[in-house]
Amino acid sequence: MEKSEAKELIERAREAWDAEEWLRAAESYERVLAHFPDLEASAVWWYDAALAHKFLRNWAKAYELGREAAARAPRGEGDPAYWNLGIAATIQRDWATARDAWQGFGIQLPDGEGQIDHGFGHACVRLDTGGEREVVWIERLCPTRGKVVNVPISGGRRYGEIVVHDGVPNGERIIDGSTYPVFDELLLFESSDLPTLEVTVNAAEPADMEALVDLFTDHDFGAEPASGVRMLCACCSEGTHEQGRTVEAGAQQVSLAAPEEEARKLLERWADESVEGRSWSGLTAVG
Repeated sequence: MEKSEAKELIERAREAWDAEEWLRAAESYERVLAHFPDLEASAVWWYDAALAHKFLRNWAKAYELGREAAARAPRGEGDPAYWNLGIAATIQRDWATARDAWQGFGIQLPDGEGQIDHGFGHACVRLDTGGEREVVWIERLCPTRGKVVNVPISGGRRYGEIVVHDGVPNGERIIDGSTYPVFDELLLFESSDLPTLEVTVNAAEPADMEALVDLFTDHDFGAEPASGVRMLCACCSEGTHEQGRTVEAGAQQVSLAAPEEEARKLLERWADESVEGRSWSGLTAVG
């Protein structure tokens, strides 16, 4: 390939990029890189080609090209080539490459091998449910994976799922003065075996409802009172939203994540712990 042809292809790639035609952009970059993999400018071309395949959710190609991009990026300086490779390697379950990518970005990981399951704090993820979008809380297991710790109300999603999320926040949640990022989900990494149930609960005091939530949480299950769910428009969801941790008393629907028999036992235990003011009915499996 002549350099003049390569220059023309790079111009086409940039035009396609501006038009968000990711496949055409990636293909143009790759044609040039097949002949000029190690020019000074090639590092950017590798990165853009890998990023285009990330946008296309072609994780095998994002991984393949991302390795080339990271190999040409400076280590320990927060270069995004390492972050995108970390995501793609995680999805490909290449844990050695993922660990090296996070360290190349500049993140210190505890010593170890294999899957990364360390505490990275809490954050929120906007689940992509194929039409509905729901923000849930996660426990971050690594820079790009988290365990869902709410009971999702969107159909087909479950408490305890492991999701992969993007690296750039798209919103914030503020609780008690602490700010938590909201990331967009990239894919469902591991499903959950816990079914979703619904039950009508009557609680005399907010403390009674909190006791129900704590009881299920203590058994590694989930409970989500309807009074704790907030509906936001897309604009507000992607902005900064301050919220409290309050639940209300009275009769309301509660979404549960637990095997039905276990849920029934815990509900009975919860009701029996109070002389009056606690009751439940209509336990139903919904997903």
